[in-house]
Amino acid sequence: ELRAPLRDAFPKGAERLRPAEYVVQRYLTKPLLVDGYKFDCRCYVIVTSVVPLRAYLFEEGLARFCTTRYEKPRQRNLSNACMHLTNYAVNKRSSAFSAA
Repeated sequence: ELRAPLRDAFPKGAERLRPAEYVVQRYLTKPLLVDGYKFDCRCYVIVTSVVPLRAYLFEEGLARFCTTRYEKPRQRNLSNACMHLTNYAVNKRSSAFSAA
């Protein structure tokens, strides 16, 4: 739900709206997998107007993958960051990492 953050960024009665930067994301409890690996996709968008809505999507995005096959989080695998986090800084240390 984005209504509250948008209300904060664009208060009623504001003569001049201030620029704002936001990261919008949602955690998925049942993640989509590609060949059994957790991943994330980043799309870059700039919103230049809210009313009327005007937004531009950058042509290129970013996909990041875990280097260990995903298993539902359990006590025995919670410490395996390469299974649950797609961060480059985490996965670059994995023996399965490939900078394609």
